[in-house]
Amino acid sequence: MGRIATAAIVSLWVIPVSVLVNRIVPDPYMDEIFHMPQAQKYCNGDFMSWDPMITTPPGLYYLSLVHVAALLPSKYVLQLASSFPEACSTAVLRSVNGVLAVLCSIIVYEIITHLRPALDDRKATLFAAVLALYPLHWFFTFLYYTDVASLTAVLAMYLACLKKKYLFSALLGAMAVVIRQTNIIWMLFVACSGVIDITMAHQKDSVEVDNSKASNKGTNLSALNTSVNVSSNLKRRKSRGNSKANQHIFYPPNASSASPTLGLLHEIQAIVLSSWRIKWELLVSFSPFFFVLLAFVAFLLWNGSVVLGAKEAHAVSPHFAQIMYFSIVSTLFAAPLHFTIGHALDLFQSFWKNRLLGFLLLFLASIASLLSVHFFSIAHPYLLADNRHYTFYLWRKIIKFHWSMKYLLVPFYVYSWFSIFRLLGKTRMRIWTLVYFFATSAVLIPAPLIEFRYYTIPFYFFILHTSINDSRSWLLIGILYTVLNAFTMTMFLFRPFHWDHEPGVQRFIW
Repeated sequence: MGRIATAAIVSLWVIPVSVLVNRIVPDPYMDEIFHMPQAQKYCNGDFMSWDPMITTPPGLYYLSLVHVAALLPSKYVLQLASSFPEACSTAVLRSVNGVLAVLCSIIVYEIITHLRPALDDRKATLFAAVLALYPLHWFFTFLYYTDVASLTAVLAMYLACLKKKYLFSALLGAMAVVIRQTNIIWMLFVACSGVIDITMAHQKDSVEVDNSKASNKGTNLSALNTSVNVSSNLKRRKSRGNSKANQHIFYPPNASSASPTLGLLHEIQAIVLSSWRIKWELLVSFSPFFFVLLAFVAFLLWNGSVVLGAKEAHAVSPHFAQIMYFSIVSTLFAAPLHFTIGHALDLFQSFWKNRLLGFLLLFLASIASLLSVHFFSIAHPYLLADNRHYTFYLWRKIIKFHWSMKYLLVPFYVYSWFSIFRLLGKTRMRIWTLVYFFATSAVLIPAPLIEFRYYTIPFYFFILHTSINDSRSWLLIGILYTVLNAFTMTMFLFRPFHWDHEPGVQRFIW
């Protein structure tokens, strides 16, 4: 019932806003001027032509072909289109992302209920609906960009991995990579997450068995009862397989650890030892991911670059400041979770428990942030020249407001990352959080252009793994998203402007 409710709620805004956007902006805009003609070539059966300005693989175009093929019979009956190429109109191609947005909301709902089986359907539906309003995801639902398809494929891959359908997960990972190349990082992240879950679940079972054996030294009656209970529990765990109670396990930090560092080392040791004991099971389960990785490496050798086209404008760069921008943007988009007195006190107390290590980490993080913004802050020519993007104004009005501004923002960057780590640490192992940080860095640091769209997938992975069950916080986030969406869509549709040096109507966009 929750899936249907989630899909219905999301459809309530996807359909009318899509109609409005197509009525006011009927022609391709911004990156659509590259994507739509390429998709229409595919609709005409021309799979050999390629626009050299397109940087991403043709995954979205293949999905569009499936979408158009599904719509063609109804369009033919209604006499809206008489042929396949004619059906590939601007509105139809944009509707691909509308359908994917609804599907994505259902996947988000499934992930939420999987990670939190005790959560009731109403709250799960509320959380999924709020996340469907996430501004960067919501806005590009109505345009023909790769973002919605990319997010949907990645989250579907993750859901399949959570349900231990590893072959299907790897196939979805391959599809995600064909939509956007950097999703290879998220495929590896999902595989690592799956390995962590399997090894720790195996270790937990081993501990339970060892405990049951130790208890056998007691009385005969207690030994018999313990043996029966352990045996039945193990059988029940195997028989239930993917039941909600055992689909996924949250692993909070080890409370007995003397410090976070010792806890992390203990987790790494436990995973390595457990992985070795079940190495053949892991090899069989995760080998499909390895084959996808090999295919991607072959693509890199053939293409000579991660991007397909416009390689000069998207060359890999050491843009370490990018992860600083991600941290503060992500915390602002989840402000009711991060900027509360209770959370600030909780964060302070976590530092105070291990003062020496806590302040050492704080010092090192501050130094790393200062070095990142001083030496590795890149102003891409697109960022400086294109006043249609909000990042153009944020760069000029905030970061370049004064030479000292980028340094004054460092405490906010540091607080944001520690806040993210703290929230993740309540539900996930430290090793998982570390892998998440590495994956986010691997995706963002090589990107020379500041694009908030790049932050969508890591933000979703973060927010889905927080343990916030407070409906009030989620409602506040929903209100924040609704206000931002209303503003950005109003600016896009009703505040057009013109450039003196180029004909045509220009519009504000993320």
